[in-house]
Amino acid sequence: MKDQGELVHLFVSVFMFHFAAYMVIPATTDITMEALCPGQNECSLAIYLTGFQQAVTGLGALIVTPLVGNLSDKYGRKALLMLPTTITILPLAILAYNQSREFVYAYFAVKMFAGMFADGCMQCLSLAYVADKVCEHRRSSAFALLLGVSTAGFVCGTVLARLLPVSSTFQVAAVAAMATAAYVRLFLEESSTCVAQDDDESTKPLCSTSSSDEESYPRLTLLRKTPSFSEMISLLTSSLTLSRAAVIAFFHSLGENGLHTALLYYLKSQFHFSKDQFADLLLIIGVVGTFSQLTLMPFLAPRIDEEKLLTVGLFASCAHVFLYSIAWAYWVPYLAATCVLLSIFVNSCIRSIVSKKVGSFEQGMAQGCITGVSSFASIISPLLFTPLTAWFLSDSAPFHFKGFSIMCAGFATLTALVSSITIQTGELTTYDGLTCAGEEQNSGSEQLSPKNQTGERTII
Repeated sequence: MKDQGELVHLFVSVFMFHFAAYMVIPATTDITMEALCPGQNECSLAIYLTGFQQAVTGLGALIVTPLVGNLSDKYGRKALLMLPTTITILPLAILAYNQSREFVYAYFAVKMFAGMFADGCMQCLSLAYVADKVCEHRRSSAFALLLGVSTAGFVCGTVLARLLPVSSTFQVAAVAAMATAAYVRLFLEESSTCVAQDDDESTKPLCSTSSSDEESYPRLTLLRKTPSFSEMISLLTSSLTLSRAAVIAFFHSLGENGLHTALLYYLKSQFHFSKDQFADLLLIIGVVGTFSQLTLMPFLAPRIDEEKLLTVGLFASCAHVFLYSIAWAYWVPYLAATCVLLSIFVNSCIRSIVSKKVGSFEQGMAQGCITGVSSFASIISPLLFTPLTAWFLSDSAPFHFKGFSIMCAGFATLTALVSSITIQTGELTTYDGLTCAGEEQNSGSEQLSPKNQTGERTII
């Protein structure tokens, strides 16, 4: 089946991208601290520099990602996917060439710029590509598979980082990033919204549209120009479910970014973790997450409502963060990492809920807006948690609790958990005319009901 082959090429591209990007994470902390604070286990300068880079990257991604997502609705996914896959090569090449103090500063400067176009856009465009090819009944499982492939790239990159010397890690990552850009350019097919083909079973796409697709469901206004902030707000407030999904995405990202801002420096200070221990911890997270996304999520998604899986995932995410914050022995972080088995549900559930609330031609814009919301959280998170982390890891902390900033990040995740409980099953209506191949299609008999009590229209 042609659509399945195209998705395979997308999955390979996503795997290679994350393989290159995550390979360098275990080594980055050691390289940064060795260049800026040689011989020390605590380095406030490294913490502030990392936090500043995350904040500026988040600010740029807030603006860039919805724009790129919207442009992909008009010009195609592949053309825009070349942007993150190409630009991510630049910061890797800098430390591949030299890892001295000056080059570390240059790395963070270029990383700030490249990050605006890299991770957020790659995720947004990949999700939109999958939504183009898979009908809404299968999107939860398809999104889980996509994110599982991303996590598999993370696992393989981390394994290789565990084996490579620090000095060679960025060189291998830069070569892998170049190979990713070449693969996307040569093998990935351009995406388009699903269209009906002939009746031969072997040529049926994964999803097809009804002949009256344009009239059968209400569509958000398709933007043909650069989306403004007010238009993004208008899209997110056009549905109560979209609004709540945006709130959940914001607080979940706030907590996750707060954890990522502090965790490696916290473990370095508290338990003297090195590159190998970081790699072991990340490897546990990656293996458990990959298993969950590739096997557990596709099994549970057709059987359990997405909003219930979302709540379960957020509960596990809270446990994940709070366990890190109170770690009393070196093995506790490894135990906390196993919570990823359930906490990894969160992203795919939010994305699937959002995907089902918009039409075929708004997938890029909608996913870009949710990514933009997460990016806004990544701006605020370093501003809150970087000084808090540096303060409680220093000798001038008001009381001895090195994991205090991580615990504060846990309360942000707890807010997302409380918000998720308010999403009701009946609100998850679909505005897309997509039906799975082989399923009976509605021949234009859908009618718009009056607004329900939540202020949304449903299809009857």
